[in-house]
Amino acid sequence: MDSTYEGPNQNETVEQHPVEKETIVHYPNMFAGFWIRFWAYLVDLLVIGSVNRIIIYPLFSLIGLDTSDSFIFSPVSIATAITYFAYFVFMTKFLNQTLGKMIFGLKVVSKDGRNLNWGTIIFRELIGRYISKIIWIGFLIAAFTPKKQTLHDIFADTFVIHEKVFSKVEKEKAVYNTNPSEV
Repeated sequence: MDSTYEGPNQNETVEQHPVEKETIVHYPNMFAGFWIRFWAYLVDLLVIGSVNRIIIYPLFSLIGLDTSDSFIFSPVSIATAITYFAYFVFMTKFLNQTLGKMIFGLKVVSKDGRNLNWGTIIFRELIGRYISKIIWIGFLIAAFTPKKQTLHDIFADTFVIHEKVFSKVEKEKAVYNTNPSEV
């Protein structure tokens, strides 16, 4: 063989003497659970509904288009759907939170801690939210996942956290000394 091994032989043991225990304390943001997100979402629906009632419906009435048509592909339905998705996309992209999340102190963050990019936002808010809206269990799984993620959070690798609520995580780490002459 070409390689050499410079570690201890199989019969030799390296003595490790504990020097000290080090406690590492970390304060990560707490994940937002189902109920707080539910209330924030209801506030967001109130905001979107208000925008639709103040701007979209009067504008369509002014133009002479029917606002009572409940067909999914009617002009008023398309306009309100655009308002709904645009609200979530732009608020999450530029502020990392919607008005409902602002009121309750929540924020959307990426799994790796980087800024949210357009691809992540569009995937989370358009595709993921659409799927979660169709399959209501997509929202409910936040109550059962360890990091309180909904289906669209899992798809986009994002979390919703409390901005000003932290949890204390302590880990003890033993530090060993492999050189017996230093003990």
